[in-house]
Amino acid sequence: MMRISTKGRYALRIMIDLAHQKSGEPVSLRSVAERQDITLKYMEGIMTHLLRSGLVVSIRGKAGGYYLAKPANEYTVYEILKAAEGDLSTVHCLSTPQNFCPMHEECSTLPLWKGLQDVIKSYLENFTLEDMKGDNSSQVFCDGKVIFNQES
Repeated sequence: MMRISTKGRYALRIMIDLAHQKSGEPVSLRSVAERQDITLKYMEGIMTHLLRSGLVVSIRGKAGGYYLAKPANEYTVYEILKAAEGDLSTVHCLSTPQNFCPMHEECSTLPLWKGLQDVIKSYLENFTLEDMKGDNSSQVFCDGKVIFNQES
């Protein structure tokens, strides 16, 4: 079964948190870590992936921090999860552009796995970070936790 790891779920929570902040103003990792109840050390590893993928911008120094590289409505959940997880393939033989499986030409299950992968990608691409912000309610939940309380 394909599963999104804790790293992917936390990356989405971090990005949602950043989307709630004022555009272009850096937010300290410590403040995000406190709001999201994620250890700072674990967040630093996730932020490395988000930075490398160009999803966030980092500012060094006392007033530094992180902010979104583009408006929240321009991010898809798929690209955030892909940045954090790397490979989102349903099966190993679909994890590279060229299929190196010696059975790929005769494999009767390959179309099934490719179709499932396409459906998952399409589904996750239909949700933007803006959608995930949940501005229509006072609280946003993920994994059973309040990840942002608009009243605070």
